[in-house]
Amino acid sequence: MIFSHVSRLWLGVLTLAILAGCNTPPRVPAPVESRNVGGRTAMPASAPTAAPAPDVSAVSPSAKVMPGSENAGRPGFYTVQRGDTLTRIALDHGQSWRDVASWNNLSNANLIEVGQVLRVAPPNAITEASGVVVQPMGPATQAVPKPLPQAQTPSTQAAPDQGFAFSWPANGQVIGNFDEVKNKGLDIAGQAGDPILAAADGQVVYAGAGLRGYGNLIILKHNNTFLTAYAHNQSLLVKEDQQVRKGQKIAEMGKTDADRVKLHFEIRRQGKPVDPAKFLPAR
Repeated sequence: MIFSHVSRLWLGVLTLAILAGCNTPPRVPAPVESRNVGGRTAMPASAPTAAPAPDVSAVSPSAKVMPGSENAGRPGFYTVQRGDTLTRIALDHGQSWRDVASWNNLSNANLIEVGQVLRVAPPNAITEASGVVVQPMGPATQAVPKPLPQAQTPSTQAAPDQGFAFSWPANGQVIGNFDEVKNKGLDIAGQAGDPILAAADGQVVYAGAGLRGYGNLIILKHNNTFLTAYAHNQSLLVKEDQQVRKGQKIAEMGKTDADRVKLHFEIRRQGKPVDPAKFLPAR
């Protein structure tokens, strides 16, 4: 009798335990702790759903407003491309790199950025061109003479291919002819140290080795239309801003940045390469 009573008691306890186990809430994983210097910070085992990351394109360096961007696409301005140098930009637009730096207030000519817009024509030239439109009532006879002293060579600009004679810059044989794609000038053979002569009166606007592919280079500006370039020299005998005369020795032939001794000679009209053979006398 006592044994039966005890058996019923244990059976009841076991039944209550089973029922209690069925109602126990599921276990929640313990938080993961990250130990940082100076304290402990609890972190959830699974990352919470975060809000979308903000659009940072507005403050991205590639989207920032570049200097001169308001002039992009306008005549007399140029947008800097990857690989450009100020010297190359100036040469391609028939200007002195010092002038381009001055027009754009560049304190360091080596610091230009892709996307930056540079003025590549004299400010007075752009102003005068627009002034004709905004002031049509002004007497034409008074408006024209004013800019002429600044232009310095108005007659040459009116007919840039006539009345301007170049001479040969070296006496060697032509070993490379002009090609708009492969060769932007003439290649003239010779011996190391042969004299390189100015093809016309002008001003030295560049003398150095900062333009890739040209070696020791001299660029002369003859007027607002023509530039000449003399590349791969062994030595340079003139300095920037120096005035030179037609036939004056300005360098000695060499092979800097070239596969052989030669002069690479270019004539550029308003910054664009033209065939020098069409401007040099027959020989």
